[in-house]
Amino acid sequence: MKIDWPRQDYSRVPYRLHHDEEIYRLEMERIFRGPTWNYLCLEAELPKPHDFRTTWVGDTPVIVSRDKRGDLHAFVNRCSHRGAMIVRELGGNAERLVCLYHRWCYSNAGELTGVPFRQGLKGEGGMPKDFDMRAVSPRKLHVQSLNGVIFGTFSEETEPLEQYLGEFGVGMVKRFFPRPVRILGYSRQRIQGNWKLYAENLRDTYHASLLHEFFVTYGVDRATQKGGVKMDDRHRHNMNHAYAASDSQEEALMAYADTAARLDRMRLRDTKLLEFKNEFPDGMNLAAPTFFPNCLLIQINNTIGTRQIRPKGVDAHEVFQTLYAFADDDEEMLRHRLMSANLVGPAGFVSMEDGEAIEVIQKATKSTQDAYAVIEMGGRGAVKDETHRVTESPIRGFWSYWAELMGVEAPGGIR
Repeated sequence: MKIDWPRQDYSRVPYRLHHDEEIYRLEMERIFRGPTWNYLCLEAELPKPHDFRTTWVGDTPVIVSRDKRGDLHAFVNRCSHRGAMIVRELGGNAERLVCLYHRWCYSNAGELTGVPFRQGLKGEGGMPKDFDMRAVSPRKLHVQSLNGVIFGTFSEETEPLEQYLGEFGVGMVKRFFPRPVRILGYSRQRIQGNWKLYAENLRDTYHASLLHEFFVTYGVDRATQKGGVKMDDRHRHNMNHAYAASDSQEEALMAYADTAARLDRMRLRDTKLLEFKNEFPDGMNLAAPTFFPNCLLIQINNTIGTRQIRPKGVDAHEVFQTLYAFADDDEEMLRHRLMSANLVGPAGFVSMEDGEAIEVIQKATKSTQDAYAVIEMGGRGAVKDETHRVTESPIRGFWSYWAELMGVEAPGGIR
C-alpha cells in the first residue's frame, strides 16, 4: 500500500484514507491488533471475582473478566467452535461463560473447559480423541491497569503501558482517577463516518468554540479562554484543556464578531447546568486527553467520563461513553454530575453536533478521494505543544503516528 502525501508534515491528508476498504482492514491488523495499548474498561466495572464486561478492540469483540482470585483477563469474545459471540450482555457475574449456540463453556480466564458430547453418544460421534481444548481457546490479550483504567494489547512487541502513555499520559490518567470511582451510566452514539474522523475531532482543539454554540454562548468553552494543547513526545497522545471564567464577555464579543455566536441574545433561565465546582488542583473546567488509538478521558465542568472509539466498518463507528463519579461524592455532587451530563452523549447539547459534522464529511468526500484535507491551522512544519488552542498541530501528530504504524510514512516526514 502506498500513500501519496502532498506534504511531509501531514498538513494535507488524502480523503481516500476515510473510504478505502483495504486501508481499514490493515488498520485493524497493524493498529488495533498491533503494538498499541487499547482502552478496555474500568476496574470499577468489575468489582468482584467472576465479574465480566464486554468491550471492543477495533472491530474485534473482547471479554474482560476477573477469575476467582480477582485477577484480570481479556480474550476475544468469539467461540472457538463456529465463531458466535460467547457473551452478548454488557456485563455480569458468572463462574462460567457459555456460548448459546452449542454450549461450549469457557473459564473467566478464557480457557475452553467444556464441550457437550465431546465423547460422543453411546460410543458414536464426538470429537477426535486427540482434540486439545487448550489449543483452540480464544486468543488472549495482555492486560495492564493504571489507577483502575484497564488497557489491553494483542501484540508481544508493545512497550510497557507507562512507557507507551509517557509521563504526560500517565499524569493524565492519575489526574482523572486520583481515588476510587463509581459508575453512573453509559451511552452509545453511532456515527456514519470513518473512525479516524472522530480521532481527528478529539484533537481538533478549536472546533468546539465554533461548532458548539452552546459552549460559546454560555462560556463553557471559548477560544478566548486560557488554555492550550499538550502532547507526548511522539505526538500520538494529546490533551486539549481550558479554564473557566478566564475571559470576559467583551473579549468574546470582539473575537467572535459576526460568527453567529449568540453571546448577547440568549440566556438560560436555569443555570444549574452551567455550574462548575472546582475539584481538581489544576483548576481546569475542560480537560480532554486522548490516547492513541481509541480512548478519550473527558471532563466538561463536573461531568467526567471515558469515551471509546469502536470502528464498525470503513464508514461507521460507535462512541461508547462511560460516565463516572468519585466513590466519596455526596448526593448533592452526584445530582450535579448527572445534571451536567446533559451536555454530552447522543442527545446532549453538544455531542450530537460532532456526529453531524463527521457524517457530512464522510458523505461529501466519498466522490472526491483524490482530493485532500487542508490541516494548517497553527502553522506547518514541526508538531509542538501550544499555549493556545487555535491549532491543528495534534491532528498532524496523529497522522504522523498512524502513518508510522501503517508503514506509509511520508518520505522525510515529521515525527
